[in-house]
Amino acid sequence: MTQQTTQELSPGAQTVIDERTDHRLDEGDHERFSHYVPKAPLTEAMVMGTPVVALCGKVWVPSRNPDKFPVCPECKEIWESLHDEGGDGSGE
Repeated sequence: MTQQTTQELSPGAQTVIDERTDHRLDEGDHERFSHYVPKAPLTEAMVMGTPVVALCGKVWVPSRNPDKFPVCPECKEIWESLHDEGGDGSGE
């Protein structure tokens, strides 16, 4: 969700636009599973602290070692179906 605020300072002055994006994170199993995410967005998210979207649709800010959690069954199913259909699995 993007919010915009316009403020006029005085007649003849510039208009200031403040634009913010509201990232709503999903509640749910993202704390219990590791999810499949394309590598480029994941790397950026780890550096910048921005949310990512997994193959299953979960949105969260990655901050934990995914090797410590089981793979999300929904992500795994989607990943395997991409490979079965001859997809390259890059997520793009």
